[in-house]
Amino acid sequence: MGPDARNQPAAARLSGGRRKCIMHVDMDAFFVSVELRTRPELRGKPVIVGFPGERSVVLSGSYEARAFGVKSAMPMAVAARMCPQAVIIEPRHKLYYEVSAQLMAIFESVTELVEPLSVDEAFLDVTGAIRRLGPPREIGELIRRRVASELGITASVGIAESKFVAKIASTRCKPDGLLLIGPEQTVPYLHSLPVGALWGVGAKTAEVLARMGIRTVADVAATPVSTLRRLLGAGGEHVHRLSWGIDPRPVTPVRLEKSIGAEETFAVDTSDDALLHRELLRLSHRTAGRLRSSGMVARTVALKLRFADFSTITRSRTLQAPVDSAQLIYAVAVQLLESVGHRAMPVRLVGVRAEQLEDTATTSVQLTIDRRDENWRAAEQVLDEVTRKFGSKSVLPARLMEPGGGAG
Repeated sequence: MGPDARNQPAAARLSGGRRKCIMHVDMDAFFVSVELRTRPELRGKPVIVGFPGERSVVLSGSYEARAFGVKSAMPMAVAARMCPQAVIIEPRHKLYYEVSAQLMAIFESVTELVEPLSVDEAFLDVTGAIRRLGPPREIGELIRRRVASELGITASVGIAESKFVAKIASTRCKPDGLLLIGPEQTVPYLHSLPVGALWGVGAKTAEVLARMGIRTVADVAATPVSTLRRLLGAGGEHVHRLSWGIDPRPVTPVRLEKSIGAEETFAVDTSDDALLHRELLRLSHRTAGRLRSSGMVARTVALKLRFADFSTITRSRTLQAPVDSAQLIYAVAVQLLESVGHRAMPVRLVGVRAEQLEDTATTSVQLTIDRRDENWRAAEQVLDEVTRKFGSKSVLPARLMEPGGGAG
């Protein structure tokens, strides 16, 4: 079967009925860009967002820092060696989620079909918005202008007939760009790319394919499906379809947040229960603050422990009523910690996560009959307001101000 015949399913899909127009909108170095709004003097310089501790990791790097090899999730110690002149900014997760909510509101003003992938990127099906807002390129530029003017950050937009190709387009036009890959351009464009551009083809898969002389997307397209199945198993057919731009998945609106949480790696592994309890309290406040700023409550609280040998365990508990109070989250986290029992190794990392999220607009927060729960929640809402005005370290629970109360 020749290439033209193999491409017929895509051609038939694209020619039948109204053609889809899908965008992938992705912010450029999101955390860094948000921080530079209030620190414009750092524009054009290498900047890293992350905690400065040696055992912390990079959350985001400016493109100037990336030029030195700095990448997200890289240990901060490694990043500091690669780019010693970089300015390190501690992250403000609450702020990032607030900006993310504003970003998603811009998307939803364009189309109801928005599928968030993370705090700073989403797929948009704008097929139905073309008659109202104009051609796809104009819609993409409208989104970019609004993100720049209303949020003070930049976005890259990929436009195509499928999610897969739109994602490739946004990646290829970063930073601060727009790339439209039309129907007639799709296959030629894909076939000009290395095989690693295909979803599901990581470094190991690329090595397997390279041993068979398959190094480009065009090579994959020219390889019989039976051969790809033999090499890659069930994923072989999937990869082959992508090589011809065939990706029929619709844009499916989903809630951005499936869970909200925080975790911390200790500067020194610890078995000190008092220190673990203080850190759980700190993380519970961070988690609860992010819940309230996102307008959400949680029905499940989860605890994460990573030990000195990097083994990791999680424990969770589902509550009778949803919560957004740090004290209630903390109480459950302590119970979960106690349920672990004897720990043979010291703890390297501890985390608290709120799961099974619900929108407070449609869920009533039912507290226990203990009046203290209501008092705690009211106090934390006041703390939110103070934090908004004066910063996250203006007011802290007394226990978190004790010497040695923090992690590295």
